[in-house]
Amino acid sequence: MMLNHLMGLYTHPKEEWHTIEKNHEAVKSSLSHVLLIALIPAICSYFATVHIGWNPGVGELLFLTSKSAMFMSVGMYFGLLGGVFALAYLAYWMAHTFDANPTYTQSLELAAYTATPLFMVGFAALYPVLWFIMLIGLIGVTYSVYLLYAGVPIIMNIPEEKGFIYASSVVTAGLVLLVALMGSSVILWSLGFGPMLQ
Repeated sequence: MMLNHLMGLYTHPKEEWHTIEKNHEAVKSSLSHVLLIALIPAICSYFATVHIGWNPGVGELLFLTSKSAMFMSVGMYFGLLGGVFALAYLAYWMAHTFDANPTYTQSLELAAYTATPLFMVGFAALYPVLWFIMLIGLIGVTYSVYLLYAGVPIIMNIPEEKGFIYASSVVTAGLVLLVALMGSSVILWSLGFGPMLQ
């Protein structure tokens, strides 16, 4: 079922949102989807930084030690999971302002399936050239935002005109979460938990 949603979100997103809305899954389905898909960027970035080498655009390829890359990949995995759960909670909390009364499961479905294109961008790490990853990342963010705007009225049962404002609020909250995640990474790096080159 999860892989059906995955393909449907790329081939016919609005119809797939209706399918997700009609067959509300248990929390474990959305949870297993997030737990599995979040592995993609973590594993791909680990492999790329240890075995392929990052190309920052100038100079030689950069390789991380296996231990450092593992630490960063595990941190990335839990950071991505925390971001999805926080976004789901914010979507759930903000919905009441827009006269919607979703369950946390609906909010988790919205956050999990909206984040899927961002997590799929992790495959781009296997060609670790900075401009390429930035380009694919921009495409992933754009498609995630599109999925959010398409899915909010359907999953949250909000009229489209209110759904646009609600989705914009969720996007803003998501950007704040992203900045917080990046800020915490910088703080951890400054405390000595940064990457160690080979």
